[in-house]
Amino acid sequence: QVQLVESGGGSVQAGGSLRLSCAASGYVNCMGWFRQAPGKEREGVARINRGSGAPAYDASVKDRFTISLDNAKNTVYLQMNNLKPEDTALYYCAAAQSPFCALSNLRRAGNWGQGTQVTVSL
Repeated sequence: QVQLVESGGGSVQAGGSLRLSCAASGYVNCMGWFRQAPGKEREGVARINRGSGAPAYDASVKDRFTISLDNAKNTVYLQMNNLKPEDTALYYCAAAQSPFCALSNLRRAGNWGQGTQVTVSL
């Protein structure tokens, strides 16, 4: 039921920054980001609990990426700093209404944005 619209992808040099945005059409308890590179499985990047504001990150992006939420706009953001070539992927926003906010719950819910491409070059 929830519709997600993503924006903010692009091409940057290594060490650069991008900010992804994802606007949700309805209320959700949990929102997050996944990414999928060619030939690879979709992997969780970060998630945030709407009620508590508590974030969590995959180890591969910890201390480089920051997830945040604008409750008024019902929009989740992913600030990506110090980007590396291995961050290159199609990034998907995800949302779930479950009170248990985890990447596994987001994956199971199956509410995905359309995907936005992030390309990082040397």
